[in-house]
Amino acid sequence: MKRAALYMRVSSLDQHPETQLLDLRQMAAQRGYEIAREYTDRISGAKARRPGLDDLMRDARRGRFDVVLVWASDRIARSVKHFLELLDELNRLQIEFISFREQIDTGGPLGRAIVVIIGAIAELERNLIIERVRAGMRRARLERRHIGRRRLEIDREAILRDRHRGQSLGQLARNYNASRTTIHRVLREQASTSHDLSECSLPVPKGVEKTVP
Repeated sequence: MKRAALYMRVSSLDQHPETQLLDLRQMAAQRGYEIAREYTDRISGAKARRPGLDDLMRDARRGRFDVVLVWASDRIARSVKHFLELLDELNRLQIEFISFREQIDTGGPLGRAIVVIIGAIAELERNLIIERVRAGMRRARLERRHIGRRRLEIDREAILRDRHRGQSLGQLARNYNASRTTIHRVLREQASTSHDLSECSLPVPKGVEKTVP
């Protein structure tokens, strides 16, 4: 009898994984699997760290189950790339992957073929995105348009005036809709400029002839 690991993920604490769990338990019973452990994450799909998935992969490397059941592929993976990486590692560990919604089963020839097709499509998509970005940049250069984020326009004199009046970096950042780093850079540049000017205006020592460059 194969040992199965069930993985569920919901996007927030307000949602419950029971719907996914019932479907996966039913699938395991129909296929005659023994449920080794159930793993659950209550976290957004974009988050890199998932404690439940981390535990699942740790147990997979220890050989504690033979097949992974998920309700849908997007429940277990953050992206197509992450999905393929997971499938590749599970395949190397000789662990099957079954998705309830997509009916993907890597234990059979059709499931393995689907994985290969998904990988090819993902690579094609990446290449198309790269080519579109490059084409857009070439067109922007030909049309002499700015590429990238434009420089933030702020009133430097007003920032310096308000700083002299005692406003903090946080207050300045909020008032001028800028980051604290930007405000700090403006003040630092002004301090550097003031220092240079003070050096240029130093009095010439007595007995030394002042030269004009």
